[in-house]
Order: sequence, then C-alpha cells, then structure tokens
Amino acid sequence: MTTDALPPWLTEPLAQALQATRGHALLLHGPQGIGQFELAMAVASAWLCEEEEGARPSGRACGHCSACHLLAARTHPDLLVLIPEALQDALGWNAADDADDAEGGKGKGKAKPSKEIKVEAVRAAVAFAQQTASRGGAKLVVVHPADRMNATSANALLKTLEEPPGRARFVLTSSAPQRLLPTVRSRCQAQRVPLPDAGVATSWLAARQVEEAAVLLAAAGGAPLDVIDRLALGVDAACWQRLPREVMAGHSATLAAWPLPLAIEALQKLCHDAMALAVGAAPRYFPVAALPTGAELSRLTDCARELRAEARRAEHPWNATLAVESLVQSVRYAMQSPVSGRVARDPLATLAR
Repeated sequence: MTTDALPPWLTEPLAQALQATRGHALLLHGPQGIGQFELAMAVASAWLCEEEEGARPSGRACGHCSACHLLAARTHPDLLVLIPEALQDALGWNAADDADDAEGGKGKGKAKPSKEIKVEAVRAAVAFAQQTASRGGAKLVVVHPADRMNATSANALLKTLEEPPGRARFVLTSSAPQRLLPTVRSRCQAQRVPLPDAGVATSWLAARQVEEAAVLLAAAGGAPLDVIDRLALGVDAACWQRLPREVMAGHSATLAAWPLPLAIEALQKLCHDAMALAVGAAPRYFPVAALPTGAELSRLTDCARELRAEARRAEHPWNATLAVESLVQSVRYAMQSPVSGRVARDPLATLAR
C-alpha cells in the first residue's frame, strides 16, 4: 500500500498518526467504509520503510526502498496482517501466507469463512511478534477489524500489548471500539478517523464514474468506500430512490436480492428518514422527494424497534426471503398515512422470524 493510493480524506489522519503516535500500539477507530484498513496499511508501510526519515515527506513510506517493494508484494517478513477469512477477498488480501497464519489454514475449503479473528490467529501473531525481526527493524502486526476478536482472542493478545517484545508494534482498527475489551483499548493510543468531507468524497466518487454520487454517499451515511461496495451489489442511485415507492407498494423483490443485513439496514434508514419528516427534520439517507409523508411517529418508533431486533439476528436467518417480505410489510404499515387509509398488518408476518 503506497500513500499515493490513499483516498484524499486519509492524508491528514495518516500524517497525524505518524507524528503523534508515541507508543507501540495504535488504535484507529471511526465509521465503517472510510478506509480504516488502507490507513492501517499506510501506517504499517511508513513504520517499516527503510528510507531515511528526512528523505520522506511527513514520514510516509517512500515506495521505492526494498522494504516498500516487499510490502507491495505482500512478502515482507516482518509484517503480519490479521483479518477474518470472510473479509479477505473483499479487502483483496488473500495471500496464502497471511491467510494460513491468520486462520489456521485448515479445512478452509469446506468450512464457511469465519467472520471472527480466532484465538489461534492471535496466538500465531504473538509468536510472530516474539521472533527476531528479519530486516533488523520492528515486527509489526495489523489487526483489522479488532472488534472481530472474541473475548478469548482478545485476552490472548493482552499480555503482548502490555509488554511487547523487542520493537514489536501493533496497528488495530475498529468501527465499534466499544466492543473491544477495555483492557485492550487502554493499551493502545487511540486516534479517531472521521467521516470525510461530503464534497471531497463526492468528487472522489465522481472521478470514478459513479453517477449521482451525492445520492449514493447520503445512502451510505457518508462512507464513500461503502458506496463502491454497494454498487457491486446493484445498489445504484436509481434503485435507492425507487426503494421507498417499492416498499409502500409492498414489493420486496429488490431488497430480497441484497444480503439480509444490507436489506434491513436500508429499511432502518427509510424508517429513520420517515421519523425525521414526522418531526419536521430533514431526512439523512433518502432525497426528500422520494419519501412518503404523513406517517404516525408512534408506529414508526415501534417499527424502528422491530428492525433493530431483526438486525441483531440478520446473520442467522432461517429464511432470508420471508424475513424481508415480512419486514417490508411492517415498514409499509408504519409509513402509511392515517388519512390515506390503513394497511393491515399481515397476521402471518411474524412467522418469517
């Protein structure tokens, strides 16, 4: 990862991380979809770069020394990247060595890719950090996202975070730092990475031929990398602006084609914006012209509570299609204006869950 490849909104956070970090462990935290992994790798590259610091602007990696070439080829012997199996392809980090080290390398072809960072992976990282650096510098471990460590995995890392061997250093990322053990957080120097300026993010997306970038950026809550991921799933601007009408018509085909967590999130955003209109506020995720008006706040509040409960179960539905159909009817009912006639709740709706 070279700093030239970084999105422009990460330039200042990178400079801050390189100038302000004094300890051996850095925790980068902020909203999902803004490039935490890319920033962590840029920090790691700078820390492992072998060019004289005076010859590097703001301490960034030079991009042309031997260490930088090894990093670009993902073969640097003093860097270990811990990411869950389920994220490896999405991040483009599925090199055989790191994949095997991070997840044990056993039975990967048969088992469903894990969404957690397993304790075996953390123990391997601890052993890695204790080894002598091959190139005479630091041993460096990147953990992304650190909140994917379960309690056992996090506890396995605690001792090393508290008393790192030699010159070992760690970069952790998280979009939900509150899920980390307090003892993990206390051993790291924390740096918040904010959402990018909307204008900067919209320009960046437009430069990548993203049509109606402002609409999609709002749909993604201001996270530009989420826009790119959602486009790959078919969530374009026309689809997003059409969604409220489809829900009000009771149509669930569009949402049923998306992963269930994304479908529920879209319904939550629709419910949020309907509540905003109900109290005279501006919507956040959908254009105001795309939204129905006149819904009762009490029904929307009940619906939002139901959606939150479903979101907690979204990774393990027994029938995702039926779940979406049921939730669409619930949102449709909640958003129906009393003056235009009520939509009866489907008495079988709860059977989908």
